[in-house]
Amino acid sequence: MEKILLPHDHGNLPKELENWMPSAGVFETIADVLKIISDAKRVQIFWLLCHCEECVINISALVNLTSAAVSHHLKLLKTAGYIVSRREGKEVYYTAARTPRTQILHEMIEEIAEVSCPAEQAPVNPQEYDTNIQTVMRVHDYLLENIRSWYTAEDLSKRFLINQTTLKTTFKTVYGQPIARYMKERRINSAKEMLAHSDKTVAEIAADIGYRNQSKFTQAFKDVTGMLPKEFRRMTSRP
Repeated sequence: MEKILLPHDHGNLPKELENWMPSAGVFETIADVLKIISDAKRVQIFWLLCHCEECVINISALVNLTSAAVSHHLKLLKTAGYIVSRREGKEVYYTAARTPRTQILHEMIEEIAEVSCPAEQAPVNPQEYDTNIQTVMRVHDYLLENIRSWYTAEDLSKRFLINQTTLKTTFKTVYGQPIARYMKERRINSAKEMLAHSDKTVAEIAADIGYRNQSKFTQAFKDVTGMLPKEFRRMTSRP
């Protein structure tokens, strides 16, 4: 890839990012995919079909739409490859396609909405459940010990030999929040301690809790506390 000459080179762009950034066409494809789920009712229909197989009439009743409107959404979802259908006599049944892309979208919707997958609510063996809790507690301790590092659910599931869905569900059960949100708040709590009781700069504190970009840290801090780091420091500064 030809090197991009930036109008204002602040030295913040990692070389790896410039070398590995996908082409504009790749992002256009991603945008087209996301357009398919830009309608709330369409997202609701897709989520339902991730958990069941239903006909148009029943879907209409579940999402409170006319059959014509549901059929329109189903056509778009099917054309995009997110759902499949089968005919049984005169009835047509729809369900989510079993593809990696569909699974990722399904997990993303539930992560954003902070809802649990119905399939995850099935009872489990008590001994297995206790083992999962112990594993998740080890994951929790590992994350706090390595607070400067960032790990995906996939990274953690491989390291601790636990199913990703089980990891996310059990973590939320034990600690009350999804992993990402929990760690965000723990990082910001650590930052608050340093802002109040140390002379480190905001940039140094951001780096200490894993934020390579100070602006992202500032935004995260404001999301959690409702104020900017410097405002918090002024408010808690010792006389």
